[in-house]
Amino acid sequence: MIDSDLARSIKLVAFDVDGVMTDGGIYLGDVDGRRLEFKRYEIQDGLGIYMLRLVDIPVAIVTGRVSESVKLRAEELRVDDVAQDPDGHKLSGFMRILDRRGVRPAEVAFVGDDFPDMALLRIVGLPVAVGNAVPEVQAICRHQLTRSGGRGAVREFVEDFLKARGEWDVAWNRYVDARSRLRDEAIA
Repeated sequence: MIDSDLARSIKLVAFDVDGVMTDGGIYLGDVDGRRLEFKRYEIQDGLGIYMLRLVDIPVAIVTGRVSESVKLRAEELRVDDVAQDPDGHKLSGFMRILDRRGVRPAEVAFVGDDFPDMALLRIVGLPVAVGNAVPEVQAICRHQLTRSGGRGAVREFVEDFLKARGEWDVAWNRYVDARSRLRDEAIA
């Protein structure tokens, strides 16, 4: 369980991509000399990110790879901030996001899975490990998820986090109500 006081102190939620928002696998291909990269994203994880936005919690993606797939997914989910570093150095991009937002590391939750995430997990207020995180990451995280990256871990975190804040029912009801209004307007 996430401590409710800690959860309420969080002003930004950030996620790694490979191994957290995805299962860590990538599909690489070539079409007419053009490199293509594909990743599989879990739809329920995306809805979880949307739920954070429904209760006005900013969301960031911090990844140590540059990928058009990440850019597209972030746009689709209307993620507030994205830092992609081609050299796998996440900390500087993460700190730029915090500086821009006026947020301290202690006011951030970060969900990670592997060694490239350690620099961020060591400084944030709520470090979180997906179910298939390496043992070293699990050892430093305050919250352990049971689901693996790309298999519902993001959604599991969002539910745990929003329940600790007392906002889960607000978030899912706002989502359902918004979809019901659209349906009702179409019927009228």
